[in-house]
This record gives sequence, C-alpha cells and structure tokens, in this order.
Amino acid sequence: MATDVVALDHAVVGSQNNGQSCCSSGPGYATPLEAMSGPREKLIYVTAVYSGTGIEKPDYLATVDVDPSSPTYSKVIHRLPAPYVGDELHHSGWNSCSSCHGDPSADRRYLILPSLVSGRIYVINTKSNPKAPSLHKVVEPEDIVRKTGLAYPHTSHCLASGDIMVSCLGDKDGKAEGNGFLLLDSEFNVKGRWEKPGHSPLFGYDFCMSPDGLYGRHLHVYSWPGGELKQTLDLGNTGLLPLEIRFLHDPSKDTGYVGCALTSNMVRFFKTEDGSWSHEVSISVKPLKVENWILPEMPGLITDFLISLDDRFLYFVNWLHGDVRQYNIEDPKNPVLTGQVWVGGLFQKGSPVVAVEDDGKTWQVDVPEIQGNKLRGGPQMIQLSLDGKRLYVTNSLFSTWDKQFYPQLVQKGSHMLQIDIDTQKGGLAINPNFFVDFGAEPEGPSLAHEMRYPGGDCTSDIWI
Repeated sequence: MATDVVALDHAVVGSQNNGQSCCSSGPGYATPLEAMSGPREKLIYVTAVYSGTGIEKPDYLATVDVDPSSPTYSKVIHRLPAPYVGDELHHSGWNSCSSCHGDPSADRRYLILPSLVSGRIYVINTKSNPKAPSLHKVVEPEDIVRKTGLAYPHTSHCLASGDIMVSCLGDKDGKAEGNGFLLLDSEFNVKGRWEKPGHSPLFGYDFCMSPDGLYGRHLHVYSWPGGELKQTLDLGNTGLLPLEIRFLHDPSKDTGYVGCALTSNMVRFFKTEDGSWSHEVSISVKPLKVENWILPEMPGLITDFLISLDDRFLYFVNWLHGDVRQYNIEDPKNPVLTGQVWVGGLFQKGSPVVAVEDDGKTWQVDVPEIQGNKLRGGPQMIQLSLDGKRLYVTNSLFSTWDKQFYPQLVQKGSHMLQIDIDTQKGGLAINPNFFVDFGAEPEGPSLAHEMRYPGGDCTSDIWI
C-alpha cells in the first residue's frame, strides 16, 4: 500500500473567520504568538498501545505528569483503558481548538482518539478531571462504514464550524481507493464524507511498505470548505512516502512542509504568483551505507516533524538513524541545522549494525543512558511545549513496523523523553531528570505513541 498527504488551500482557509473578533473567549489562543505566552504544561496525554504486541489487553490513554515541582513528575499518574482489545490507538485531536477561539460557546473538552486497526473512534472527556480522563462516547466502525464507506481512521482535526474531520485510509475491505475524509458533528455523530464525490485522493496516509517500490508521492490540494480537489503535486522520486504535513502557523504565509519518510527529505510546498502550488526539497538526510542490516543503505526515515508556534524552528526525527534535529526556518527556503541529538537508532554502540564511510571505516553513535536506562528504538512522535523550550519524544511508530525494525521495543516497551531547547541560538540537550518507562507498566510493556496537552499544542491548534 502507499501513502499520500493532503493540504487544504491555506489562502481559502484563512478567509473563514466570519468576522469574529480575536478577543472572544473561545478555546485556545487568538494567535500563535499569544499561545507561546500561555501557561507551562503540567500534564500530557499519551496513547499507549498493546495491539500487535502479544499482550491481550486494551490500548489506553496515559496521563503523564510533566510538572517539575510535582512529586509524581515524569510518571504515569492515570491510565484510561479502551473498552475493547485490538484498536491500535493513533493520531488524536480535539473537539475544539484555536480555530474556534472566536466562539465563546466552544470548549476544548473532548479528545478524539481514532483507532487505526479496529476503526473505532473514542471520545474522551478531559475537562471534568484532567488528571483522570473518562470515556464519553464510542463511534462504532459499523456506523462509519454504513454511512460513508470509510474505515481505518487515522488523524483527527477540529473545524471552526464545530465539526470534526478524520482522515481514513481505506474502505472496510482494506482497499486504499476507498479512503477519504469523515465528518463528525459536534455531538460526535457520523455526518458523512467531507470531500466531494469523485474527489478522494488515490491514497491516504498509510504505513505499509511494499517491496515492489510502489510508494505514495503526491500532495493533494483541496479547496476549503468546498472539498473540491484543485491540484495534485507529484513529488517525484525525491518525495517517496510522504507522511506528516504542516503549514507555517502564520495564516498569511502560504507555505508549509511535508516529511517524506522513505527518501528522508523535507519538502517545502508554497503558492506561486499565479495561484497554483509548487514544491522543492528543502532538507535532505542522506542514506547511510551500513553493514549487518537488511539493506546496504539505511534511510533516516523521517516519521514526524513539527514547527514552533513562532515559525522560527522546525524539528524532525529520523526513526531509523536515531537522531532528533532542529532547523532554523526563518528563511523558509533555506533551513539551517541548529541542533541535533541522538536518542536511539539502529547503529548505536552495542548494536551489530555499523555505518560505513566511503573509505571503509565504520562507526556507531554514542547514545546516553537516562537514569540508568538504555534507550530503545528510535525517536518517532514529538510534541513541543507552547513556549518552544521543551520537546517531548516517544519511540513507537506502528506495532507492525516496531516488531520488524525494533523487536526489542515490543519486548521491553516504549519510553518517553524530554529534550531541552535553546530558543535563542538553537541547540538540543536531553533532560536527564525526565524518563517515562512504558516498559514498566502494570499490564506489561506498552508502546507509547502520540502526545497531547490539555491546553492545546502546536500540532493540533490551527489559526484561520
């Protein structure tokens, strides 16, 4: 199977303010820069997965204490298990975010948790007791399939209208051509599909690699809110397996980036003078020659990235190589590497895999232990604090891929790290006082994936 990504026409999105005042007291913040001055995060929600690990327990939402003044700092303080086994919880979103800041009746109360494998969507109440969220509603896959034909829900985003849009990766039979966009109303009822009939992308965001070399390489541009496919950009062989996509937060800037995992390129897309969209490779991570691995070369595999709220820094991970990078993007056309830290990877010291230079010399990377714990796997999901000074990192991608590339991760469980950031000159440093070991969970080792703060963050909040 393959994966492409979708962009909504940012200029059109930016016009959907409906004359509402930015001074209204809806959820979130009026601007990205205002959000940077918000309170420091004290809790973070983490999806934790047992699906595919051999442990027949339900996935769960973990609440982690990230308040340094708290006696339970860096610990899981609550676990909300799903009511079923085999979900593979994935990319969550909110019922309301800063896109609804102009609506004082809106409230960031519910976290939407799509389940990639089972097709369920869980609605979690985080407002009543932020430290101990509770299950509010389950949107059943049968209802989604019956009304829309969609299955395999992946990523959720709230809309300014009050609706919730969820990307889906296929139909009930697992066919990629059946993918599209699910709409839920404000009461989490299935409303229908968002895109116009005949305007679904060929592929959605998917993980499955195929040895025949058929990988997604397209960026689809839709009109908003009409759902009409306006343009398809072919990223070519430099843009294979595009996964995450982000616009700059400033709604006046018609540009953004998409991380292309297999070719390990960060591709910038932008609007041209004639109103169409174009693209160019902005950052390239060269594959490394290696020994004792399944292939003679190893891609970095960029699986997640984000942009700071002030649009100054871009961060991304190389899941296979094992490093986290920081780039200054004040000039979006010319990113500059300003920070790099190694927190895992396949060729860290002690691994049988070694990197090979052109002259035949081999090398491995030093990966520090944190509180006596050897770091497992590679960095995968990241989340940035509102002020841009702390980056949280988990290391599970998808249970099937985890088992293939990092079997020890499935056996011993995931972990979560915090990286301190120099926001003045640039630079990254591992926080030695923070380590959340999901290998020590009560029901057995679990896989930590996506992270959300109760007050919003730079990947779930959108300003329009």
